Amino acid sequence: MPQQVMFTPAALDEPWGQQILERVQSLNLPIIELPRNRLTGLRGEDERKTYDIAKRTFAVVTAPPSQFKLSPIPPSADWQFHIAEGCPAHCQYCYLAGSLSGPPVIRTFANLPQILNNLSIFERPGQATTYEVSCYTDPLGIEHLTGSLAECIRYFGTRSDAHLRWVSKFDEVDSLLDLPHNGHTHCRMSVNAAPVSGRFEGGTASVASRLGALRKLADSGYPVGLVIAPIMPIDDWQVHYSRLFDSISEALDFNCNLTFELISHRFTPSSKEVLQTWYPHSKLDMDEEKRSIKRNKFGGTKYVYDADTMNIMKRFFQGEIQQRFPNAKILYWT
Repeated sequence: MPQQVMFTPAALDEPWGQQILERVQSLNLPIIELPRNRLTGLRGEDERKTYDIAKRTFAVVTAPPSQFKLSPIPPSADWQFHIAEGCPAHCQYCYLAGSLSGPPVIRTFANLPQILNNLSIFERPGQATTYEVSCYTDPLGIEHLTGSLAECIRYFGTRSDAHLRWVSKFDEVDSLLDLPHNGHTHCRMSVNAAPVSGRFEGGTASVASRLGALRKLADSGYPVGLVIAPIMPIDDWQVHYSRLFDSISEALDFNCNLTFELISHRFTPSSKEVLQTWYPHSKLDMDEEKRSIKRNKFGGTKYVYDADTMNIMKRFFQGEIQQRFPNAKILYWT
């Protein structure tokens, strides 16, 4: 629950913004109606204080025009679109660090119907198109405040060739179970070995609770999947990840439409700088000397594990999945 909820005038002019207002009022949360369409009062005396204020703030705004120009997001989906930005969790390896500018306030977009109506222009008739929703937040973590994820699922349930994908580290899925999804929404939970999850994933549901939530979604007919990320070669990593697979086997002990996405830990110079400001006492290993450099087509730099370590981990995860879940599909390793 946020400690304050801000609404811009433009957000309150939107019918979906009014629906969010009703939800927030029903939770008796402090509401601030801003005089202008800009967020203020989020800066503290230092970066750590700014982080604390922003992470406790939920802002209802309207998506700017740039949000209607979708970007491809391989290998996850054809396109990504956003219903919110900023995350309520406190993961010390946060992928958002360095990706979003300004304080990490959680923003949700009140012009959701326009965002959804815009999607069809990125499709071709008779060709299936996949969309990843809100990779700059955890949409389930704020669903009790917005209802926006459920609205997306209902929308995609009416589309013949459009499919939705979302991922979460939270577990409150009961409001999604009876929606008319028609199998067009792929629900995934992000999970990790106990030493990683317990040490670095603050403010999230336990891995056991996430797996229980995924079981509920599978029982409701949703296609489901696991995103194992970020994979780290910690001490005795094979033992710890084998135990994670044991837990997955126990939770999903029946035939279901299951996928795996495998993502090793990586960081950029800018994300490292931000994360060390947010979490100055973190034990997360971001030693560049132990990493290889990977450059993207735009000249950006990432620090990844060396090729030998990556190959050893890749073989381990592929072997475990093929042995335990022979009908599951590994979508990618990266």
